Amino acid sequence: MAEGLGRPAPPPQRGWERLRELWQRDERQQFPEETVNIIKSAFSGGVIGWVYGGLPAFRHARKEFIARSHGELFQNRVDAVQSAHRAGLRSFIRYGWRWSWRVAAFVAIFNTVSTGLSVYRNKTTISNFAAAGAFTGALFRIHLGLHGLAGGSVFGIVFGIPAGGLLMVMQKLAGETLQEKRNRERRELYEQKLAEWQSRLDVTEVLGQTEGNAQGGPWRER
Repeated sequence: MAEGLGRPAPPPQRGWERLRELWQRDERQQFPEETVNIIKSAFSGGVIGWVYGGLPAFRHARKEFIARSHGELFQNRVDAVQSAHRAGLRSFIRYGWRWSWRVAAFVAIFNTVSTGLSVYRNKTTISNFAAAGAFTGALFRIHLGLHGLAGGSVFGIVFGIPAGGLLMVMQKLAGETLQEKRNRERRELYEQKLAEWQSRLDVTEVLGQTEGNAQGGPWRER
């Protein structure tokens, strides 16, 4: 009976195993915190990019509309103001979207690569963010040839090092990095499962001994 109780698998030790776990749901059907952070940061980057690209375009389009419409006739002042706002809103949506998806994609790729390197190497270092920045910057400028590739890599490194340094400082102030927290949670979960497994194993052995004694009792009486 004891052989049917499988010993809990230890935490993943290889880099590829930890990477695969990064995209798998746990027992509560939830993704790891690192994966959730990648999604959240991409969404936040998209919002920031939309505001960064959309607000200047809104103001510029509104001013251009007012400058061009001095000779036009409007029903009243409200109609003129609404027309200027509609022109600005069209530019806000158009140029905001252009910036939004680019920033969201850049942040998503950068965080995916940096998180993947940290998980694979099982440690968080500034070189992970520098490499992620270089890869992301090069990917965004690869269509410009070798010069664009080199320039994008340099830009990515310049962006990645301070961004990664700031993130590491914030995690240190919190007491532990995400990787340290993840390793601690894995270890605690494994120890809990191991204790539960050992408890069930002890109960199974006791039941087995009790059953054996009950079956052997009549023979001993004879």
